[in-house]
This record gives sequence, structure tokens and C-alpha cells, in this order.
Amino acid sequence: MITSVLVANRGEIACRIFRTCRELGIRTVAVHSDADANALHARVADAAVRLPGAAPAETYLRGDLIVKAALASGADAVHPGYGFLSENADFARAVIDAGLLWIGPPPEAIEAMASKTRAKQLLGLTPLQDVTEADLPVLVKAAAGGGGRGMRIVRRLQDLDAELAAARAEALAAFGDDEVFVEPYIEAGRHVEVQVLADTHGTVWALGTRDCSLQRRHQKVIEEAPAPGLKLELTESLHETAVRAARAVGYTGAGTVEFLVADDKAHFLEMNTRLQVEHPVTEAIFDIDLVALQLRVAEGHTLEADPPRARGHAIEARLYAEDPSQDWAPQTGTLHRLTAPEGIRLDTGYTDGDEIGVHYDPMLAKLIAHAPTRAEAIRKLAGALQRTTLHGPTTNRDLLVRSLRHKEFTTARMDTGFYDRHLGELTEPAPDPYVPLAAALSDAHTRSRFGAWRNVPSQPQSKRYAMAGEEYEAQYWQTREGLRAEGVRVVHADAGLVVLEIEGVQRKFEIACYGDQLYVGNTALTALPRFPTPTTEHAPGSLLAPMPGTVVRVAEGLAVGAPVRAGEPLVWLEAMKMQHQISAPTTGTLTALHAALGQQVQVGTLLAVVTATP
Repeated sequence: MITSVLVANRGEIACRIFRTCRELGIRTVAVHSDADANALHARVADAAVRLPGAAPAETYLRGDLIVKAALASGADAVHPGYGFLSENADFARAVIDAGLLWIGPPPEAIEAMASKTRAKQLLGLTPLQDVTEADLPVLVKAAAGGGGRGMRIVRRLQDLDAELAAARAEALAAFGDDEVFVEPYIEAGRHVEVQVLADTHGTVWALGTRDCSLQRRHQKVIEEAPAPGLKLELTESLHETAVRAARAVGYTGAGTVEFLVADDKAHFLEMNTRLQVEHPVTEAIFDIDLVALQLRVAEGHTLEADPPRARGHAIEARLYAEDPSQDWAPQTGTLHRLTAPEGIRLDTGYTDGDEIGVHYDPMLAKLIAHAPTRAEAIRKLAGALQRTTLHGPTTNRDLLVRSLRHKEFTTARMDTGFYDRHLGELTEPAPDPYVPLAAALSDAHTRSRFGAWRNVPSQPQSKRYAMAGEEYEAQYWQTREGLRAEGVRVVHADAGLVVLEIEGVQRKFEIACYGDQLYVGNTALTALPRFPTPTTEHAPGSLLAPMPGTVVRVAEGLAVGAPVRAGEPLVWLEAMKMQHQISAPTTGTLTALHAALGQQVQVGTLLAVVTATP
């Protein structure tokens, strides 16, 4: 009987596992890097153990330190979560050899499936060996791990070597294994997967299908269960293949078999020998707790002969701290507030006031909606996302809402190229013109309480704000009867709420301030000074860091005076476990190079300057 579980992970998945453990009366133990000393998962656990290490992300790859932490804390079982060491057979063996219970499949099963190349061979499939023009486009993938790390699309043969190198570096940083392979890239396929659960007595459940086709950088954004629109014969075939793969390696516990579906044919991708990020949608339709079932299987309990029946439809959306309109650039800063409406499941590893740094994946939270039908689940989740209070770094929340309401998604005609086709329209700014006015009226009310200024009735007061990259001016009058603005009636205005009547309809604008940051609803504004401070101007052709991160690579042989082509990669930054290449903005000559290997940079740091060819 398990009495104490150490979770060899962090963030959202650690908090989610701890939740089930608490419900079952099991003591919880967290591990944390120095950067995570005050992280939510370390705070909510019954005990926490520091993992020493210079690089925060690499700390969670130190299996020896995690085993020592489990023994020192009195844990009798280890749950790996997802990512990091969750699919590392050597770590599983180390846990078992230390006399601890491993909440996962046997090391031999992990070993057989952890390498995507070996998994394909097990099912009679082989990766591409010598890539030619006829094979293009191809996909470079990390043999270990997932989550989009170590994955690159190659459309030109001359780019293959560079993309292989980048994929290896990313895979090594994320999984401690730089093995990669190449396979054909299917442009318009759907990503469909089957959740399996197996006990130690020979029972294997296929718990329906999930569709995870909406992806950016090969990492899932929206997932749902069941996968809509699949023919019954195809669904049964997917289930049979998934069960066959699990039985072939003597699998136990929770796992996922992934496929790419195109033209009603399924192409095997991989088997993930762990719990998936998107497991909540399966839990919702089957009314089960997969973590609790993992614990039961690890204790040796037997599953029922048949799995429960699925009911309804569930959809999950991942909230990322990133700007989709800026090539998905990760964002950092303080998460001031995150609350979701009732009736929606919110899984997160953050709470109000936490800092979003550069060391880990940018996912902030997952919102999950369950309803009797797919259409109702879509409506429920889109509405909940709109009503979720989210004050902090820029996120993909608006993109998620628009994606859920896009006709291609609502009619289940999406595929993995969805964002390649629609990102522009989905990120088109749609500013509310009344938001700056509401901010200005709230500010006017606050200042007028202290008698800080007097207004000339014939002249309006004016406030300027930056919103969504643009500047806006709001004008109003302060009269003896109160605040007034052109074209609207000011019903109410105070520091936290402004109510405007616009063409007979009253609208409410909630106001929140955090130091110099202002939010009207979920829209972030920056008050602009009346007399702006001159800003530093960079020369044309300057390459500025689009995000905070670390310089992990500079193009080989790059030096001042070298000729460069427009679009040529010059510098690579690593942020939130992903590499981002910074390319030459124009064809010309490199006239300055400030980026240095290992350098920590902030947004706007000057990396290099390319002077255009006359």
C-alpha cells in the first residue's frame, strides 16, 4: 500500500498528482530547483526537497538526486509526471533498485518505446535513412521525449544539416538524449491518439480517442475527446493497434499511442510511456481519475475486464505565456491574477503573484470543459476562456477563443496545418475603443478624490495609452454633475469599475492596477507620459532579442564584415526549453556582432547589426 509519493516533476503536473494523492490520503513530496524554491508545487506538497544544480531545467534530469530525495523524505513511491525523466528507463530502474515503487510501466517497456525509432521497428516500420529531394518535406524528430522539442520541418535539402543540429541540441537540453530521426511529413493530417491503461494481470483498456490536431511548433494547443468524425472501422483499428503495441512490450500503467490520420488511414507516430498533458479530457468523458488508476495499478490491483463507457465530449485548451502574433515568442513577468469560471476544470502550477521565468515550458494552465455534445463543449470552453481573469504576461488566450469558434474547428475539418493557414486572421488585433476611455475615467475618479487638479469646463482632459502595440487617446470632462465623455453616458466610475451606457446599452469595465500595470477586463494598457522620454534608436538592420533568453549558438564563422543573406539564421536563443533562431532582416554585411555564446539577454537587447547592400 502506497503511503507517500514523491513526484519527480514540477509545475502543473506535480500539482495535479498531489491533488489525487491528497484525496486518497497519501503523503506528498515535491522536489524543486533553486529557481522553483517558491513554486506552487513546492508549497502545496507535504514535504519538499531542494535539488542542487546550476541550470534549473537540467536539475530535474538528475535522477540520482531525485532517488536520494525520495529516500531522505521517506517516500515509498515515485511518480514521474510527464516530460523530464518520465520516459527514461534508467531512471525507472534506479527507482526500483532503491527499493521504491515506480508508478509507471516496466523499464523494459519504456526502453522499447522511449526511442521512437525502436518503437517503429517494433511495429515493422523504419525511419528514412538517406533523404533526397523526392522525400521532401520531412520531419526531424527527437527519438526520446516529445512536446515539440527536437522537432523540425525541413522543406529544402540544404537546410537538413542545420535543422538536424538544432533538433539534437534541443533534444539534449530537454531529455538528456540527442538522438533524432527523419520521417515523411504529412501536410494535412490529423493528430489522433488512443489512451491505454494496463494492469499487471494482463488487462489492457483502450480508453477512446483524442484529437490533438491544433498545434504550434508541433506542440498541442487544443485537445478533445473523442476525436470527432472518425469512421467506426478506423476507430476500432486505432484501438486494436494501441492495445497490440501495449501488449507487445508488456506494458502496465497509463500510456498513449499516437497516430497521424490522413485520408481515413492511420500512420503510427509513437507510444508515450507516461501520462499525457491532455489526459483530463479522457478523464472527463469516462468519469475516471487516471492518476488514481495509475496508483492502483502500481499497487497490483486488477482492472475490470471492460473499461467504463464514455459519455459526452470534452475539450482542453492550453494557456501559454506567449505572443502568437510574434512567432509565438515566450513571455515572462508576474502572473498577477488567474481565475476561471465555475464549472470549468482549471489545472495549473501557478497562483497569483508567481513569476513566469525563462527556464521552463511557457504553459500557464489548462482549462477543460465537458458537455453532452461537442458543440456544447466548444461553446462552454470558449465562453469560459473569455470570462477567465488573466492579468500578467501576454498569452494565447484570445487565439484559443478564436480557434474554438473558427468554422474549420467547429465543423471538425481541422488538421495539423491549422495555424499555418489561419494564424494571421486569428491574431488580427480587435481593440475595444471604449477600453482606454474606461481607464481614463477610472483614473480621473481616483485623482479627483484627492483634489489634485481642476478642470477647465470648456476643454477636455486627455489621457494617452498604449494598447495592443498602438497608441490611443481618451478625452473626458469633469463637471459639477460628474464625469462626462462624448458619445456615451458615464453611469458609474471608480477605481475598480466603470459603467458606460453606449447607445442605450450599459457595459461594465472592471479595472485592476498592479503598480504601473493597468488592466481593463483582460486588456493590458500602459499609461503614456504627457511628455515622452526619448528612447534609444537602433540603426536599420539591427537584430534585437525578441524575448529574454540565453544565446546558445552563433552561426559558424560569423564575424564582422561577413556577407549575409536576408533570412539567414545568425543567432539562436533558448527560452522556455525551446530554441528560437534570429535571422538577418536584409541582405548585406554584418557590421556589428554583440551576441556571445552563453550570454543572458533581455527583450530588446542588441544582438547584431546588418547593413543593407546599397
